[in-house]
Amino acid sequence: MSRPSYIRRPTEVAAIRAAARSARPLPPVPALMAALLVAHERADREGVTLCAHRVVRASEPEVGEP
Repeated sequence: MSRPSYIRRPTEVAAIRAAARSARPLPPVPALMAALLVAHERADREGVTLCAHRVVRASEPEVGEP
């Protein structure tokens, strides 16, 4: 049996490029902290990681910026 191959669509590539070029404002830190607490209460490890990273990016915009 052959493995199914992943076929990228031209619109997908364009959407990824457009998203990379556009600035996405981050939610306020209190909202992100509330989401972090909810993720922690629900034992959602991925949610905790994502929220923690977003809190850092929102509070220190120069971190990770080129």
